[in-house]
Amino acid sequence: MRVVRTPEGTVEIDPTGKKAGRGAYVCRSVSCVQKALKADKLERSLKVALPAHTAQELLRLAAQAEEEEVTRS
Repeated sequence: MRVVRTPEGTVEIDPTGKKAGRGAYVCRSVSCVQKALKADKLERSLKVALPAHTAQELLRLAAQAEEEEVTRS
């Protein structure tokens, strides 16, 4: 998943990977997202504080991706 800091300074999840701005990638697993959030890796990469609602949305999307993977198996 890509998270982007837009030129306006907002932080958004970028499902297309094409939004303008400084981007950071995190894998689509809950454990990976949790590690990245705990160590402030996304904040460091984006050079801005990550809003709580964006962090929660990342966790939700990762959980959804894991569930879809289990369903496909």
